[in-house]
Amino acid sequence: MTSELHRHFSVGPELGRGRFGTVRRCTSLLSGEHFAVKSVDKARLLDDPLDRASLENEPKLTRLAAAGNPSAVQIHAVFEDPLHLHLVLDLLPGPDLLQRITASAPFPEPEAAAVLAALADALAACHRRGVCHRDVKPDNVLFDEQGRLRLADFGSAEFFGDGGRMEGVVGTPYYVAPEVVAGREYDEKVDVWSAGVVLYAMLSGTVPFYGDSAAEVFDKVLRGNLRFPSALFREVSPAAKDLLRRMLCRDASRRLSAEQVLSKYSFLGEFYFSGRHQNLTIFYLPPPIHR
Repeated sequence: MTSELHRHFSVGPELGRGRFGTVRRCTSLLSGEHFAVKSVDKARLLDDPLDRASLENEPKLTRLAAAGNPSAVQIHAVFEDPLHLHLVLDLLPGPDLLQRITASAPFPEPEAAAVLAALADALAACHRRGVCHRDVKPDNVLFDEQGRLRLADFGSAEFFGDGGRMEGVVGTPYYVAPEVVAGREYDEKVDVWSAGVVLYAMLSGTVPFYGDSAAEVFDKVLRGNLRFPSALFREVSPAAKDLLRRMLCRDASRRLSAEQVLSKYSFLGEFYFSGRHQNLTIFYLPPPIHR
């Protein structure tokens, strides 16, 4: 850990671990406020140009995406030394959306609509700033103590500016869009595809394109044969299914944008147009008890 980080924060226990680093609880020595510090191990990234670029871009893209965006995780400080990059972020100890889906899916439709409204609003704000997240998945959808959604982890994000195109196979197999898998150039609507997979998982408890290996998943994503098994979708409304079809459209030119998801579907209207998605307690689970 860099001495500069320790001059400002007391670093506590580990909260999670990923492919490139760890997240720990930390406390400001000045204010006593609690945060999370994400520490990225540079040695694991330097051999891959794409990973190296992501490391360089993550702090500034996190700031850009989060500015004025209450549904995104906020970044509070950045420290760097020869071995690590440290990002001090909002403390959101969980459970995240993946844990909630695993424990409780399928969700009631109003609950899924509330989550999607907040997620689509977060993505629309990112896209207006020219930031594409590129790794939208339930693991990266967190909640604060009041149950309000926060989109996290901009480690795979890219700046596309005003209508720019992107390239590179980035993301998580179950959630990645077909144009990414195919190796084509793409736009910010890859995030909408991923959010559509998240909605499908909330409503059914499974993903639309399942396989036992990444290659099998990618093959099913490329084919894009979207099904609604009656055993899983019997209680799901036609409006929700129609929204899924428009979000999980293989043709990106016909796929909805994040703004269109919010503006066109009465399925979300109760939560979005009232502004309730920003202050709504989507759901609340008591924090775990540590013994």
